[in-house]
Amino acid sequence: MAKKTKKAPGAAFTEATVEADGFNIRYLEAGTGEALVYIHGATGIRVSHTHDLLAKSYRVIVFEVPGFGASPANEKSKNMDDLAGTLCTALGNMGIESYNLMGMSFGGKVVLSMALLKPDAVKSIVLLSSAAIRPENSKPPEGTPEEIAALQFAHPEDQPPIKIPPADIQAKQLALVKRMMGPPRDEAFENALKELEVPVLAMFGTVDRLIPLEMAHHYAELLPNCHLMMVYDAAHAMDVDRPEAVSSVAADFLERQDKFLVRRQSDMIHP
Repeated sequence: MAKKTKKAPGAAFTEATVEADGFNIRYLEAGTGEALVYIHGATGIRVSHTHDLLAKSYRVIVFEVPGFGASPANEKSKNMDDLAGTLCTALGNMGIESYNLMGMSFGGKVVLSMALLKPDAVKSIVLLSSAAIRPENSKPPEGTPEEIAALQFAHPEDQPPIKIPPADIQAKQLALVKRMMGPPRDEAFENALKELEVPVLAMFGTVDRLIPLEMAHHYAELLPNCHLMMVYDAAHAMDVDRPEAVSSVAADFLERQDKFLVRRQSDMIHP
């Protein structure tokens, strides 16, 4: 019997654009049901098998942040609140008034900022390897672009060849990320999180080489309604490393929210 070829991630997703605040924002979409809006990390838009699995139950919308990829440099968004406000406006222009949010790394701070701006619109938040809170002395990883990209995965040798964007796109994206992220510890931002009642699931990989695992506990301490989950044998790109585990737990949380069983203290997803 011939072996079935596994579809590439995102095969079911279609591309469209939406106008917001003068930006023409590209997004990918698949599935039906409640909206689950995904904001990517600092390396740019990516669709993984985690998104494919979640699209079986949710309308998954993967935004490309203005200023990433082939879009023009984003000089209009002066800070994270500006950027978050633009994405909230984009959802409103799509006719989506209530939604769940999922943010990866850099996207973690974006979705938290969106929720702080529009708490009544956000049903729940899933954070994947969030970089919203970082060590005071944190430094960017060093090495070639290929070496830095490989740090995202628990087993980079098992991944297909990593596509590195052209140098000008990398520089454009990095400049935007630096401007949007602010300091590693932002007192005003962290104080605002203490008032955010939206249910949050914060997931971190046990072998993340980019965000120290001890950062995870800040979310449980700051957010009033936070559930913390550690994903075994997952690095920074946990949605690629452990798609079945990540999508299963995320879907369970999105369905149960306040009734989700893991709370405050961390739990571990084993193979």
